[in-house]
Amino acid sequence: MIDFAKIVVKAGDGGDGRVSFRREKFVPRGGPDGGDGGNGGSVFLVADKDLNTLTAFAYRKRFEAGNGEGGGKAKKHGKDGKDLKLYVPVGTEVKVQFSKSNFQTDLTESEQEALVARGGKGGRGNWQFRSAENTTPREYEAGTKGEEVELTLELKLLADVGLVGLPNAGKSTLLSVLTAARPKIADYPFTTLEPNLGVMVFHSRSEGILHSGSVKGLVVADIPGLIEGAAQGKGLGTSFLRHIERCQLLVHVLEPAEDLIKNYQTVRKELDSYHENLAKKPELVVLNKIDLLTGEQVKQAVSRLKKLNPAVAAASAVTGEGLDKLKQEIIRLYNKG
Repeated sequence: MIDFAKIVVKAGDGGDGRVSFRREKFVPRGGPDGGDGGNGGSVFLVADKDLNTLTAFAYRKRFEAGNGEGGGKAKKHGKDGKDLKLYVPVGTEVKVQFSKSNFQTDLTESEQEALVARGGKGGRGNWQFRSAENTTPREYEAGTKGEEVELTLELKLLADVGLVGLPNAGKSTLLSVLTAARPKIADYPFTTLEPNLGVMVFHSRSEGILHSGSVKGLVVADIPGLIEGAAQGKGLGTSFLRHIERCQLLVHVLEPAEDLIKNYQTVRKELDSYHENLAKKPELVVLNKIDLLTGEQVKQAVSRLKKLNPAVAAASAVTGEGLDKLKQEIIRLYNKG
């Protein structure tokens, strides 16, 4: 999955104005009639709901809009250069590096457009410079240059809920049972090499837990496992931390282990190191794989976790135990947030 790219875009230059004089069979010494040059094309980024990667920008790094044509005789205006529209996935964050300032925008809605490089203005032809004092002007204007800028594109998933945790905590399996997603699942670290999305669909009548005006489904993202040092790029690193920046709720998945608390704190440290806002997001802690524990062991582990975060649920993605309560808790905390 290509979710980061740096490219250069160049808007079209404006066409030059024309120096020309009317010359016809019976008008050998006519007045000025040089036309204006056309405007250069601008560059736009457009969000496309059917795209989910920035692959189009993986190999080609420069894109240019059309130049404006020069002015013509008989006051003819040169054709404007063709605008260039570059299509990116919904959820792309755009940073524009201008010569004197910076610009940033998020394309979070389908068909949303952002002007990132403005085309040059066409120059005036000599017809525009005529006056009573100067009836045969030879002045004209050259077209101005179109803007050339460097863009940084970052795709950040538009998910409501983000599943985070260490490798092998069972996030992918949990995603598969909470939603219809079918991520790759295996019993070794880093099975998930790119974020997976699924929609957790629910019905207020059957579950009886939704307040008025609540959503009917949540987009859940399974984020590849974090390790110590991820915020500094270690392991899969910051490539995937960006994908939970837009999530409203984090579901922190843990597997039973002697160093359960240390594992929890490792992930929390990486979230805070990457951006303090991540650590401030509402969080539900999930003790997964409880099928491997006795009832008393589950009770003790949940008690330990609640000392760090009162929002704790226990479940088994394999057997289905506790999944209904987990689902209800996710919806409750999302609605609360």
